[in-house]
Amino acid sequence: MTDRIRLDGKVAVVTGAAGVIGAATIRLLAERGARIVAVDRRQDDLKTAVRDLPASAQALPIAADVTSEDEVADYVRAAVDRFGTIDVFYNNAGIEGEIKPIVNYPLETFRKVIDVNVVGVFLGMKHVLPVMLKQDRGSIINTASIAGLIGSHEIAVYSASKHAVIGLTKSAALECAATSVRVNCVCPGLIDSRMLSAINEARNRSNEPLSIEKIVNRVPARRLGQASEVASIVAFLASDEASYVSGAAYTVDGGRIAG
Repeated sequence: MTDRIRLDGKVAVVTGAAGVIGAATIRLLAERGARIVAVDRRQDDLKTAVRDLPASAQALPIAADVTSEDEVADYVRAAVDRFGTIDVFYNNAGIEGEIKPIVNYPLETFRKVIDVNVVGVFLGMKHVLPVMLKQDRGSIINTASIAGLIGSHEIAVYSASKHAVIGLTKSAALECAATSVRVNCVCPGLIDSRMLSAINEARNRSNEPLSIEKIVNRVPARRLGQASEVASIVAFLASDEASYVSGAAYTVDGGRIAG
């Protein structure tokens, strides 16, 4: 009997592959048999992430800026040239921006966050979808956030960008509904990561310091999430086990927004 959670021979393109969640995801996808196209603008960190893959993994690292349409088109073309197809696209690259109230938020930073988190996701889908639609199969998973489902103090711009990712996901899923191409997103909560540390440190500079214990107390599970737990949901959505799942926003947050 075929193991439908396996990804043997499938080609998975992952952006933001050098970050903590991206690196955990390419590792898990490779362990399940996928061939990896790892994309990130940080070339040295990207090499490290690819070096940590299983020895048997087939991987193509590509340094690219997800906000450049030419570079997005190039990484899609490189994936197809090397492996012949794209079966899985984890559209994961993102930044938190500055941690400030709206009234103090620089317009230049606002535009940068939207450019990476929204335009980058849009461009990725724009160029990957024709490959998947032509072959009439594929799974796209976008990284949103629980900040895309609720409001968040001092990260309004990041929150707005992730609300937009969820909207793009649902709309793309409807556009692909008559095909075998699925589009979903994951919404991580408080994950033990560089981004969470950066947000907390910035907030502590302008407010009463918030300890890790206080942060954890906001989570019903009483702990931070791990990048590997986000990767597990991505791998599920990439697999045939999720063949009837499209247009969904999966929270990975220890029950943070359940109440």
